[in-house]
This record gives sequence, structure tokens and C-alpha cells, in this order.
Amino acid sequence: MSANQKGSPVPVKMPVMVEDIMKLLCTISEERKMKAAFKHSGKGALVAGAVAFVGGLVGGPPGIAVGGTVGGLLGAWMTSGQFKPIPQIIMELPPIEQQKLFNEAFAIIRDLDWTDAVQLTALVMGNDALQQKLASVIVNYVSQTLRAEVQYGD
Repeated sequence: MSANQKGSPVPVKMPVMVEDIMKLLCTISEERKMKAAFKHSGKGALVAGAVAFVGGLVGGPPGIAVGGTVGGLLGAWMTSGQFKPIPQIIMELPPIEQQKLFNEAFAIIRDLDWTDAVQLTALVMGNDALQQKLASVIVNYVSQTLRAEVQYGD
């Protein structure tokens, strides 16, 4: 006989909403000033190669050396500092990617009882261990799935 048949109350969970957890993850990443640095090494390499090629056409072998140096510096400059705030990234994810992130985060907070994003956020922000676990979910997702480097601070 199950608990229902005996008349004991069975807790009923509120429907879990992906949006609530996305807002929570945004709050955690905002609190920690998390941003993602996307590496566009392909673009930098293309610029470096193109400038070296033009240098070779114009100046022969010495032109290749000068063009390679200038192109390398230009390519490095173009690809550096391309940061995007992680809360923005989370909210711009396609629904299928939000669902993947939701599944990982929900595994950590499934035992919490909340009714909306505000209550969920208050519960988690009051618990350092949960915050750390969810921050790890964010970092893993951004670094492994999006192939970006997570950085902290302004």
C-alpha cells in the first residue's frame, strides 16, 4: 500500500520552470561578476597570415618577416578583450541549451521548495554551498559547451 492509500500526505512539487532557474543562474553570475572571454584564434591567425602574405608580396622575404610580426600583433589585438557578461549569455541561449543548463542546475536544487524565482533566489543566495555548486555548473557549461574562458571581476 502506498502513502496515498494510507491517507498520509504526499508533498506535491510546484511545476519547475526553466525561467526561474535561468534567473537564479544570472543572479549568481552577476554576484560573482562572471564574464566569458571568447577566443577567436582563427580570425587572428587569418589576419596574421594575410598581412604576412601582403608583406611578402611587397617586400620579399624581409616583408614576410615584418608582415608576420605586424599581422601577429594585429591579430592578437583583434582577438583580445572580447568579453560578454555571463547573465547575458544565459538569457540568449536557445531553449534547448537552456534546458541542458536547467537539468544540471536542477540536479543540485531539486530538494528545495520554492514557488517563484524570487523565493528560489533567496533560498540559494542564503546558502554558500549551493551558490558554489551552481557557480561550478555555470563555469563548466561556459567552458566546455561554449568553449569560452570564465573570468571574474570588472
